[in-house]
Amino acid sequence: MSSPILLWSAFILAHFWLGALNLYGPGLPFGDVTIVYRFWTDQALVSNYWVGIDGSWVYPIVALVPMLIARAFGPELFPGAWLGLVLVLDVAAFGVLTGWGRNRRNIWVAWWWVAFLLVLGPIALGRIDSITVPLAIVGALIVATRPRTAAVILTVATWIKVWPAALLAAILISVKARRQIVVGAVVTSVAIVAVALSVGAGANVFSFVTQQSVRGLQVEAPISNIWLWREFAGAANTFVYYDRGLLTWQVRGPGVEVASVLVNPLMILVVVAITLLALLALRNRVPVQDLLPSLSLAYVVAVIAFNKVGSPQYVTWLAVPIILGLATNAVGRGRPFRTPAIIVLVVASLTQLIYPYLYGYVLGLNPAMLIVLSVRNLMYFVLLGWSIMTLWRASRARYSTLPAAGRGSLSEEELAS
Repeated sequence: MSSPILLWSAFILAHFWLGALNLYGPGLPFGDVTIVYRFWTDQALVSNYWVGIDGSWVYPIVALVPMLIARAFGPELFPGAWLGLVLVLDVAAFGVLTGWGRNRRNIWVAWWWVAFLLVLGPIALGRIDSITVPLAIVGALIVATRPRTAAVILTVATWIKVWPAALLAAILISVKARRQIVVGAVVTSVAIVAVALSVGAGANVFSFVTQQSVRGLQVEAPISNIWLWREFAGAANTFVYYDRGLLTWQVRGPGVEVASVLVNPLMILVVVAITLLALLALRNRVPVQDLLPSLSLAYVVAVIAFNKVGSPQYVTWLAVPIILGLATNAVGRGRPFRTPAIIVLVVASLTQLIYPYLYGYVLGLNPAMLIVLSVRNLMYFVLLGWSIMTLWRASRARYSTLPAAGRGSLSEEELAS
């Protein structure tokens, strides 16, 4: 198991297996890529209508770039080109993680990633999130030694799908090189917006914010479990429906509109509470290796748990803080990350069971699948509780046991080692 050749072979074969499931497996797991993404590129290149430029779009503007790269090989080769692009990015991130076979300390971290991909299933490669995850992994792993470069990479990832902003926030709080992080993020964002405005995007460059804010409660979102079980119990005026504008299944019933309005402010309150706890830890000089992995996990899980979308591909985000935590602990720093690593594997396994293979049973309110979905969603809150408790214990332990002169010294240098 410690052989780099075996590890790399398993990583590549996992991608071929998942690629085959996307292309030929049941449940149309590759539908977003082969239908929606290709349709958007056909609109741009054939009809000269560019989403995010000529009209509003659910994604940030840079999300068009990987779609156009895949489309460059022709519409017929779009699915294979997409899988190839994801493979290239994942290989680059895997190389950074393993030191291209030279870093033996991270070999079990790398095996965890292989296992995660396999248990999560085809969704790991079949969405725009699969472009952002390897970018985020690289950014998180190099932040100790190249903070400005890490900020640029994470900012680009954020302009593809918003979620890496959670990692940027955790890094900004945790590391000393805040000025470099801010400069890298701001300059990159300004450059992206300037390019978008120069081609006529106007206010559409920020349309992804409003597009997400007006949507309803998606079936897989944790909060939606309330109405799924209500419909199963026979509650009046409660049902699952398909939103043709957003191309997703959502729930409707008494209280859904109120919950849809309140869920985002609730997420903000949870993020603020996590931030206050992180600032307390920072004041008590908790080293970055104890703070950053747990804070990253807390932010990412909070964004998923208190989200009205809850798509299965969101599980891919969890790989980044887990890999960061495991890699930090592999060099003898930070807190053990075995428990959340195992929980995330369970979450990924349940997610593959839910989507794509048995998704129809979820929509049909099969009681066994409702239990699976409910357990999966409950695990998010278990992860959130673990990360918050780890932050609290780290803060209290450092504050009460370490002398003031020695707290947190060489924190980023230690993480870089």
